[in-house]
Amino acid sequence: MTAFDPEKFDDTYVHYFDELQAAYSRAFQHLHGRYDSRVLRAIDHHVLGESEPVYLGGGEFRIELPDDPRERVENVPFDDEEFEAVLEAFVDRIELELRRIFEFEDGA
Repeated sequence: MTAFDPEKFDDTYVHYFDELQAAYSRAFQHLHGRYDSRVLRAIDHHVLGESEPVYLGGGEFRIELPDDPRERVENVPFDDEEFEAVLEAFVDRIELELRRIFEFEDGA
């Protein structure tokens, strides 16, 4: 793992691409089987593929989503409640995985 430098996180995809890829992948694997895979894949490909991770300081991260995430997957048949629940769980898990990867939190 690359040592975490908050200033380098502004240019995340240059300095921390492997760590980001690992966080998103681990989050997907954690949620796989817990939620409808169609919803999970749609969010992964059409929403999170356009998201931006942000370091807030103090070991905290936030995933900034693109505008109108639900509209990005409008061709996939599921209801808004399900979409919101899966999206929230996915984002929460990515943020947790980032804290773990950069050793702000135990991997338990």
